[in-house]
Amino acid sequence: MPPKFKRHLNDDDVTGSVKSERRNLLEDDSDEEEDFFLRGPSGPRFGPRNDKIKHVQNQVDEVIDVMQENITKVIERGERLDELQDKSESLSDNATAFSNRSKQLRRQMWWRGCKGVLALSMRVPMLSVSQHLDA
Repeated sequence: MPPKFKRHLNDDDVTGSVKSERRNLLEDDSDEEEDFFLRGPSGPRFGPRNDKIKHVQNQVDEVIDVMQENITKVIERGERLDELQDKSESLSDNATAFSNRSKQLRRQMWWRGCKGVLALSMRVPMLSVSQHLDA
């Protein structure tokens, strides 16, 4: 059984069909409805509507501009938030390092104090014994 439709069209078929379609569509016996779709709306009948369309188009353009500005601001805000997050992480790391170093320093100072007290506690009896022996 032969196929109903050609699957592959050559260039002559395509260009020939376009010319014949144009000829059929643009014949003189067309009615107003067909003319509307082929030629578009006529100017005088749609004058006030064009003003409304232009007004709405201007409003749409303004909204588009505002949206683009907002998108730009959101992107910039995101970049600033990323920078702020990096800075806060750095600050947190520095705070942790400071805390660890201060604990270490506190322990060192405590041991120094203990050594000082121990040294004094050993010297006081020695001094009193040496004064006692001298007397």
